[in-house]
Amino acid sequence: MFTGIIEAIGEIVEVIEGSEVIELRVRSELSSTFFINQSVAHNGVCLTVVDVADDIHTVQLVRETLSRSNFNKINAGDKVNLERSMPVDGRFEGHIVQGHVDATGQCQYIKDGILVFSFPEAYANLLVEKGSVCINGVSLTVASIAANSFSIALIPHTFEKTTFVNLKEGDFVNLEFDILAKYFTRMLAIKNQ
Repeated sequence: MFTGIIEAIGEIVEVIEGSEVIELRVRSELSSTFFINQSVAHNGVCLTVVDVADDIHTVQLVRETLSRSNFNKINAGDKVNLERSMPVDGRFEGHIVQGHVDATGQCQYIKDGILVFSFPEAYANLLVEKGSVCINGVSLTVASIAANSFSIALIPHTFEKTTFVNLKEGDFVNLEFDILAKYFTRMLAIKNQ
């Protein structure tokens, strides 16, 4: 489990295409502290560390992960937000983030700390104004909701200390909707069957 509070930014140094998996080699200030089998969120996707060499760690992605995330467009040189899983005795600073990305959205607007993202209509019932959403691994608050888009308001610190500083209109982002909303929606659907 994660909280959506980013600890470091990693740089993709190599993308290795395999028949079953894609491996990403990532350089970061935290990489040397990672260990094999550790869960680390990369742009909000929970990935398992399979190798560590100095300041570079390696993770693997299966096709399911690629189909639901923006990693199907990842290239060497791209940056990713990194967060280690939360220790049991740690402080809970963001919101409950599983590292299970639901879908991708597209950045439609960036100006004066306001960012607008499109999202698949199927997830509209999981967004509420002033509720939580995780974008590229960052725990954020929904500022407003429109038909197929929502906005967030970023403080300068979050903008500068995450990959949002490199985000451009048209870029795709990973979206993880609030787990409590997912459970509540599922319970209502079963009850109304």
